[in-house]
Amino acid sequence: MAPPNGHAAVTAGQCLVLLTPTAGKRVLFVGGKGGVGKTTVASAIAVAHAGAGSRVLVVSTDPAHNLGHLWDLAVADSPTRLRTEPGAGWVDGMEIDPAATLDRHLAAVEKTLRRLLPERMHAQAREHLQLAREAPGSFEAAVLERVAEAVELGLNEYDLVVFDTAPSGHTLRLLALPERLSAWTDRLLASRDRSERFASAMRGLASGRDQSTEDPDAELRRTLIRRRERFSRMQSVITDAALTGFVLVFTPERLPVAETLGIAESLGELSVPLLLLVANRRSPIDGGELLRARHLRESEQVRRVRESLPETPVIDLPLAAEEVVGGDVLAAFAAGRIVAS
Repeated sequence: MAPPNGHAAVTAGQCLVLLTPTAGKRVLFVGGKGGVGKTTVASAIAVAHAGAGSRVLVVSTDPAHNLGHLWDLAVADSPTRLRTEPGAGWVDGMEIDPAATLDRHLAAVEKTLRRLLPERMHAQAREHLQLAREAPGSFEAAVLERVAEAVELGLNEYDLVVFDTAPSGHTLRLLALPERLSAWTDRLLASRDRSERFASAMRGLASGRDQSTEDPDAELRRTLIRRRERFSRMQSVITDAALTGFVLVFTPERLPVAETLGIAESLGELSVPLLLLVANRRSPIDGGELLRARHLRESEQVRRVRESLPETPVIDLPLAAEEVVGGDVLAAFAAGRIVAS
């Protein structure tokens, strides 16, 4: 928990402030309003855990990626080593490329359709997929596939995966998708079952023999079932408080706090466990009259958050004295060695 209001926010144990509330989790989503410092907080959490010996993957789902800029390294659509800690922990980073993700997704769909459809329908299928590229929800569905893959990768090969998410509206839509897409796939499979049973019966009547065992769409069925199972697993993970937590970052000002409280309510409706609230860029109380006045105003907003969400811990992170860029600076920030002057 943060120190009482009116006292300096950061001590040399800042890494423990980040580490302790998130310890034991396997998946963390770091989210909030745009511009509140989500990428910095996600990376600082990753560094803190790596410093304790964990293997950490930090993944950016924000189309306007800042992860590579923050670490001052090139980050790709596959895991890239960002930092190795002396205690044998490390941080890998990955920026989900929405365009490449959608291209791969549609290419896989087209490959399947070409095998399932007669050649005369291939051109029509390609035209349909081009339209699907621009359809509402295509981007989110494709990104969700990669998020689900990253969750599986994190659980299989890392101790912790930290998602640096897009601004709140996009992230909430993304977190709502697994359940919706699982239900949609269930309905599609049920509809195909009915259609195929009817078609099989008609073929049997026409030929005088039972063809109910024929299944020309077996590959498509397997693809749908795999997607349903993947989304179902992801839904189970993101709603499991033993595995997953949402870290909600805000700056202690009236409008960001109002949006933060709205996000917290939406997370509750999605059954996504809210683990931690982070009041970022707290002004120091001992930095002159201007910063002292800001600190006191900010304290009122932090108190508002605490009173509205009393079950969730709130911690303060400081206004940094320098730009937080690069692995060494991130490690210093996570350890509380960078504070406002």
